[in-house]
Amino acid sequence: MAVRIKSHWHNDESDRSMADVGSALAFNAWRIAKDKAINLHGEDFVYADDRQRMGVIVEYLIFQVQVADRTAHQLLEMDDETRRSLVVSFVKNLAQHLQDNSEDLFGPGDYGSAFIAQLNQRVNDYAEYNFTADGPSYPFYRHLGFEIQQIMGKEGENRWVIDQVMDKDGPDVAKKMMRVLMDLTE
Repeated sequence: MAVRIKSHWHNDESDRSMADVGSALAFNAWRIAKDKAINLHGEDFVYADDRQRMGVIVEYLIFQVQVADRTAHQLLEMDDETRRSLVVSFVKNLAQHLQDNSEDLFGPGDYGSAFIAQLNQRVNDYAEYNFTADGPSYPFYRHLGFEIQQIMGKEGENRWVIDQVMDKDGPDVAKKMMRVLMDLTE
């Protein structure tokens, strides 16, 4: 099932702040991550519970932040201040989406702060991998697959989840996030 991406503004004449773009990116990133988590289940990978599924969604969100940041820097050549404004807005909005959805599933808690802490850890991990006009390098995808496999485990069919993420889902997520960001900033 294809996820519907909203990457164009209703009123093209209005100027958009990076906060507006970050909010729109977060909306789309959440939909993309949720769709890929559902897709894994559709490909016969097994979640033990909703926490595991949410962990996979979080990894896809973190990956999308990395892709958006690299796209903004390397392909759109945003200056540091503009890029920082975009990424901060994007992350804050993602944290709020995660907070709201996690409270609905798991009850009260501080889910947004945990997401930001995990994101800050992953920034260092992803910093080692290359990114070009074609998108993330293979090791970049391998890291995403590794993190998702750590969440889902290596039992049964789940041992192959890394291949699904590296070869199919990761590239699709990167392509969609790059397109959304480019469309929203044109």
